[in-house]
Amino acid sequence: MTDTGPGLDFDRVTVDGVSRHFGRRRAVSRVSFVASKGSIVGLLGPNGAGKSTLLAMLATLLQPSAGTIRYGAMQAADAPPQLRSRIGVLGHDLFLYPELTARENLAFFAALYGQRDADRAARSALDHAGLADRGDDLVAGFSRGMRQRVALERALIHEPRLLLLDEPFTGLDEASASALLARLRSLRESGAVIVVATHDLDVAEGLLDEAIFLREGRMVQSLPRPEGLRSTYRSVMAGTRQS
Repeated sequence: MTDTGPGLDFDRVTVDGVSRHFGRRRAVSRVSFVASKGSIVGLLGPNGAGKSTLLAMLATLLQPSAGTIRYGAMQAADAPPQLRSRIGVLGHDLFLYPELTARENLAFFAALYGQRDADRAARSALDHAGLADRGDDLVAGFSRGMRQRVALERALIHEPRLLLLDEPFTGLDEASASALLARLRSLRESGAVIVVATHDLDVAEGLLDEAIFLREGRMVQSLPRPEGLRSTYRSVMAGTRQS
């Protein structure tokens, strides 16, 4: 395991009145929620709702214009740089080198994160991805689903506590989406804190422990273990339009 140093682990992430402005544009406005160990929180909303901006702040890539984000008792603004060793991110850019094999990609990132045995970490990651027999193949020849599975293990190679995913189901076939869902459920069981932004409501059905509904940067509703996610989403957004 990567040496993260004492006091850098946490069992919850608290978003407290967080806003982010870009000039006069309010991308996120006074959003609050708590994501706890062993849970999957979904950020749901149309394009421009602030989902990606929230993820970037949770990843410490953006600073809030107002409000605070806490990782356990640590405020993001006061946390040491090593806090990022407890965070894994899977975004639109998969950050894979197509000219390298899957094994070489994963070993590279394992070494980058300070894993003591990068080759062993890469082999374990390929097993988790269900791609042990394709480890020596170039990523350039992989399907979208296979690249996504490798990229997820790249984001997990340093065993983070917090996993952030931005539209992870986009472009996946049914088999790849099912494999990703199974992996996320196993990570939840292992005690990860998972925050996922997604438009794929049918795929996310039954996955979320809490759904945060966003519109124009504001949190309009939060529901625990939502059922009938697509119809609930439509109802929430229709209610927002009428207010």
